Amino acid sequence: MTQVERAEAELLARLRAGDEDEFAALVARHSATMLAVAMTYVKGGAVAEEVVQETWLGVIQGLDRFEARSSLKTWILSILVNKAKIRGVREARSVPFTALALEGDEPAVPPERFRGPDDAYPGHWRGSPADWRTSAEAAAHDRETLRMVVSAIAGLPLAQQTVIRMRDVEGYSPEEVCATLDVSEGNQRVLLHRARSRVRAALEAQLGV
Repeated sequence: MTQVERAEAELLARLRAGDEDEFAALVARHSATMLAVAMTYVKGGAVAEEVVQETWLGVIQGLDRFEARSSLKTWILSILVNKAKIRGVREARSVPFTALALEGDEPAVPPERFRGPDDAYPGHWRGSPADWRTSAEAAAHDRETLRMVVSAIAGLPLAQQTVIRMRDVEGYSPEEVCATLDVSEGNQRVLLHRARSRVRAALEAQLGV
């Protein structure tokens, strides 16, 4: 058993034992991403919040039956998606994620900032916008900078926000994101690139670089 697997097994044991503080921490850690995912299946924040609440109830009721064939967070998200799909069909308001992905097609930064298709590393940044060794890295742990990053993510188009939350905040793999959102690997990659570009542009504006 790996260290990650051991830590998750210990977490699961505490949750099954009724550790309220551990459950509260779990809710705080995942609810924002769950809400973003729910909103890709239903219209309206209130409905999405209800889906998230129903999911946590389902988690409590299903903890003893969870067999750890997937990670805990993936299992929680699978419950969420099932409930969101049912709710969306029931209210005839389901929104295909591919439709949301059309939002915000304009580039966040000039295309020439990235390497071209004939380059050895196509699509990568041509270079840092400035010397980030003293500016960005020094500010990485600054509370105001972190607040700005959170704000930048919250301001993204929903599809981009959902993907960057899953990949960069929650640590889901590309395969997990594609399966959860029913989106192609290529679309997932494009959405993540756009989201990261927008957040980076916000960082540049904040840091004055």
